[in-house]
This record gives sequence, structure tokens and C-alpha cells, in this order.
Amino acid sequence: LARQDYADIMDGLRNGRIWVTTGDLIRSLDLTATCQGRTAEMGETISVSRRNRTDVEIEIRFRPLDGRNANGDRPEVRRVDLIVGNITGPSADVNADTNPTTRVVARFGPRDWKRQGADLVIRHTLRDVEQDMYARVRGTSTDEMEPLADGLESPWDDLWFYSNPVFVRVR
Repeated sequence: LARQDYADIMDGLRNGRIWVTTGDLIRSLDLTATCQGRTAEMGETISVSRRNRTDVEIEIRFRPLDGRNANGDRPEVRRVDLIVGNITGPSADVNADTNPTTRVVARFGPRDWKRQGADLVIRHTLRDVEQDMYARVRGTSTDEMEPLADGLESPWDDLWFYSNPVFVRVR
């Protein structure tokens, strides 16, 4: 890597602008939230006004693999999930690794996304956002509703991608 490439990667890691994939399911992923003329991307926070009904527009943009992955397969994204959760402050249980408010608010399949050049784009509106929250994305090549623990299946048949969140602060 060139020195600037390394610096850009480290900056992305430090600021939460990353996503991960297994098995080369996708080549790129962008997640943005837009409200009241402002936009935030993965790892960023958008502040919105509490005074009006606050709808937040979410855009998910991903680029599928164009060709074969390292296993020689041509994986396809079958579903993308939009996941949100409330930000409530520090947990009373420092050992907790879950947020009980986290939920899948929308699931999208190939009929739900639109092609824009090499990218596939999904748009969804979060209606009446009234408290601090985050939104993140995961996608899969499987029919599993939730990722299962790794088992005896081939890892090449169980591909996923995940984004870091975009945050919404209500003021």
C-alpha cells in the first residue's frame, strides 16, 4: 500500500467509516442518513430537530461482486436488512453485549433495489424519529433470517456483509 492509502484506511478505522464482508459478497457499501438538509455517512452523526415530525431518509448503496470470488463462485446478495436501535447511554451492565432496543425495521430483496450504474440502491424512510438512535445494515447470500452460529456448512455458502452505524441525534 502507498503511504496515503494506509493513512486513509487508518482514518476510516478511527472514525467508524468501515464495513466488512465475507467471501467477497460485495465490493463496496455506503450508508447515509439525510434529514432537514443534512446528511451523515457511516460513523458520523446527524443532528435533527425535535420540533417537527422528523423523518430520516436512509440510503443503502452497495456494489455486488462483478466476477468470481476467491472460491471461484459468483455470490449474489439475496437480502439486505436495515437495523436500528435506540441510544440510551451507558449500560447498567458493563458485561452486556446487546441492546434490547435493536431490531430489524425493514428487509429488502432484489425487487426492492434499483440499479444506478454498477451500484444497487435502496431507499427507506424512518418515520417520526423522536429519540437518539443508530441505523446499520447487514446483507446475506442466504435465506437465513438471522446469522446462525458457524457450524458444518461451507463458509462459502454462508456469506454476509455488515456496516458500521450512522447515528441520529434528536435535539
